[in-house]
Amino acid sequence: MIQNKSTQGILLMVAAVALLTLMSVLVKVIGPDYHPTQITFVRNLIAMAVILPFIYRAGGLAIMKTRRPGLHLTRSLAGTAGNILYFFAFQYMTVGDVVVISQAVPLFVTILAVLFLGEQVGVRRWLSILVGFAGVIIAINPAGNFTAISLIAVLATGCWATTLLLMRRLGTTESPYAVAFYFMLIGSIITACFQPWVWRTPSPDIMLLLLGIGISGALGQILMTTALKLAKASVVSPFSYTGILWAVGFDLIIWNVIPAWTTVLGAVIISASGLYIFHRESIARAISDEDREGKTNAEQKGR
Repeated sequence: MIQNKSTQGILLMVAAVALLTLMSVLVKVIGPDYHPTQITFVRNLIAMAVILPFIYRAGGLAIMKTRRPGLHLTRSLAGTAGNILYFFAFQYMTVGDVVVISQAVPLFVTILAVLFLGEQVGVRRWLSILVGFAGVIIAINPAGNFTAISLIAVLATGCWATTLLLMRRLGTTESPYAVAFYFMLIGSIITACFQPWVWRTPSPDIMLLLLGIGISGALGQILMTTALKLAKASVVSPFSYTGILWAVGFDLIIWNVIPAWTTVLGAVIISASGLYIFHRESIARAISDEDREGKTNAEQKGR
């Protein structure tokens, strides 16, 4: 049995990313015959059912209390929009192409943190962000096989970055299970409003795929949350980039698709940029913690 919590966190993060990539693969297998809003609706319902036993085991209704219903609603709106846009992109693009673009989430998070949370970002991180977005441009290949769907994937990435930024704030007061459950619940209510216009009764085969989407999505979120509890974000977050390897592997095995050189180059640039941002943020956080500890010690000496 693995005793080191950092190692456990890394392995759980890799498993979580694999499950979330599998969810995307199943969306693509279903194809464009089913509206992404319907897929999101069913996925949320199934995911809620999967999460309920974990909530019961963690403390039941006691952990569901919230002091930030408005923040849950905002996060759910952004996350639901991101899911729908991503599912739409997966229906028309290769899994690898969409996943590569989605790796730009840390770039968007950093920019949004500056705009809305007033966080300070140095010159080196700004340069890294610019380099990362250059990687995004290369990955969507505007001079070659560019399609408007690529911009949908970029917009979805922006939506998910917004949800992650809001999760930072929710995580200070809310249970991870409560955050996940309210996201699924509100997302189900939002997407249910559109079902009279988009619903198509799934065949048994499609229902199995939808069940797989809900289960893999829910378990992926739970494993990722657990990974972040076991180890520092700076340790496990870089392993989210293994999603590129999973996506390329699925594309190759299922659809016999080899990624274009622009996708590979873009992936390398985006990943390098994101890893550098993780590195700089961990340094900035360590300095901030030292300053806070120094102030606390000084206050104690002054008493």
